[in-house]
Amino acid sequence: MAPSTAAAIPIIDLAGDQADVARQLVAAAQDHGFIYIRNLGDDVTPRDIDQAFALSRKLFDAPAEEKQKCAIQNNRGWAGMHVEALDPKNQKARAFNFGEFVDGRAQQPLPSSIANEEQLLSAFADSCRRLCHKILSLLGQGLDVGDFFSSAHFVRQSGSGTILRFLRYPSAESTAHSSQDIRAGAHSDYGSITLLFRLKGQAGLEILKKDSTWAPVPVCPPGTDTDPSPPILVNIGDLLSYWTNGLFRSTVHRVVFPTAGSGSVDGESSSGTRYSIAFFCHPEDSSRLEPVPSQRVQRYVPDGDGPDQNPYSQRQVLTAREHLEMRLKESYATSLVSEEATSA
Repeated sequence: MAPSTAAAIPIIDLAGDQADVARQLVAAAQDHGFIYIRNLGDDVTPRDIDQAFALSRKLFDAPAEEKQKCAIQNNRGWAGMHVEALDPKNQKARAFNFGEFVDGRAQQPLPSSIANEEQLLSAFADSCRRLCHKILSLLGQGLDVGDFFSSAHFVRQSGSGTILRFLRYPSAESTAHSSQDIRAGAHSDYGSITLLFRLKGQAGLEILKKDSTWAPVPVCPPGTDTDPSPPILVNIGDLLSYWTNGLFRSTVHRVVFPTAGSGSVDGESSSGTRYSIAFFCHPEDSSRLEPVPSQRVQRYVPDGDGPDQNPYSQRQVLTAREHLEMRLKESYATSLVSEEATSA
């Protein structure tokens, strides 16, 4: 059986003409909901990314009891396997969530193994914030609504659901799994946009296409193999879909154990431990989720009820915080702190 056809996600050069970049971003947000970006300048450098992954490995290699002291509360801290209810029976992943940093300081307990790296963590989060602000500004420019999106974000150093998440998924060899087991269940993201950082050769991410089939998302799409680091994936979250009445796609995605002929990408494998880093960008908690004043949005008519039609684009919630609380209740089976949350 031939490998699955990879998702046809656009690659956008952020160093290009900014008006053209803005148009490309809007088109990709509408057609795909996922976007590769490259040539970021000083916003997030390859060195920044390498340092963040080094910290991630250090955290996950720390003793279980050290991480258990930071068990997840209010969506911040250590989440052991099966905690999130994306697919609680079959899901296999571990994560650590960092909330916003204020004046370079974490607003939550940190494992002792990385406590001395607080400034480095804060600096990486700040770099991600700057990049998100740039993308949100360009999306607003592309819709002719100015700073509608960007002005709702990062007004203060706290007061939003923004999360920096370190993730580790088990290798296919180290964890018993069936064909039903997955590394992260099918879901859309809760916020406005997400930055996803991955490592070369580590397979697993898939998106749900408009024809209701799954397609793998290569870490290094054609033409990027010689880049200093893999292009960053940007995916549109629920709130941008909500703000644009579904014009922007909050695409459903998952992480699997791909095998040859099923979800595989040439040069990628699930044979080793998979690491990724996600920066979930959220607007200020009090931001009202009112339709963006865009003629393009007003003219938009959904073309059906397929998987590209985000159900959350029609939810009648008032603020970003209300939407986040709704999604968190759906994603955690009981509460943000459970017996399983303290597992290794």
